[in-house]
Amino acid sequence: MRIKTLVFVILLCVATAAPAFGQKRRSRTKRPAKKTPTTAAVAVPQPQPTPAADPPKLNSRPEAETKEDSSAHKMSAATHIYLFERPGFMYPRVEIRHDDAGRGVITFEKMDLDGPMDDPIELSPATINALDAAFTRLNFLDSTEDYQAKKVNVATGKISITLKENGRSRTVSFSWSDNPDAKFLMDEYRRISNEFIWKFEMQVARENQPLETPRLMARFSSLYQNNDLPDPPHFLPLLKQLANDEILPLIARNDAERISKAIEKAEAKRLKKEEKAKN
Repeated sequence: MRIKTLVFVILLCVATAAPAFGQKRRSRTKRPAKKTPTTAAVAVPQPQPTPAADPPKLNSRPEAETKEDSSAHKMSAATHIYLFERPGFMYPRVEIRHDDAGRGVITFEKMDLDGPMDDPIELSPATINALDAAFTRLNFLDSTEDYQAKKVNVATGKISITLKENGRSRTVSFSWSDNPDAKFLMDEYRRISNEFIWKFEMQVARENQPLETPRLMARFSSLYQNNDLPDPPHFLPLLKQLANDEILPLIARNDAERISKAIEKAEAKRLKKEEKAKN
């Protein structure tokens, strides 16, 4: 009886375990479901906006060409021409051309530059009056004097001065002169050269090398003290502008302010002296 009962229990256990075993086996052989193929999205090209035209540059070539044309006009309309030539100098060639109103062009060569530079110029009324007075005293157009001094230092260079008026023209060349008015013209045009070459170099330094401006202000101070600048009072607006230019080193700004005060003081003294002489 016990044996039958034991066999029955064993058969019952086997029958119970069979379904579970079959399910487990089927689960291992079950294949994964196939994925539904997806259609690749096709990019639709979008219309691109038309690029806007670039705004014109402020320093476009047409303006540069206009400036060149203006300079050429000033050179062709010149009534006063000064030419200095001396090989070996820092500035071996300087030419100034201007009209009766003092507007014109300066062209100069420098030893460390590849080619000549030119810049527009405009003389102050005081400078124009001084030049005209000297030409008048010389009776320049009608004179036949060559103004050449007998004893000359060969290192002075060669100077040519031309005056045109009412279809007439006269050019004189000399290296040095003992005639007071001819020497004044020589010296005054040299001072004009100093002015506009210095202005040109100062402008370049302000835009590109501000650390060079103290050296240029020291140069200006030397020119002023040696009376090598024309009509110093007309430098005052520029000097005051330099004194307030925060891009420049402090030493350059202080020099500009110091020199402007010295010029103002000297001019006030001169005007007071003239007023006293009138009375």
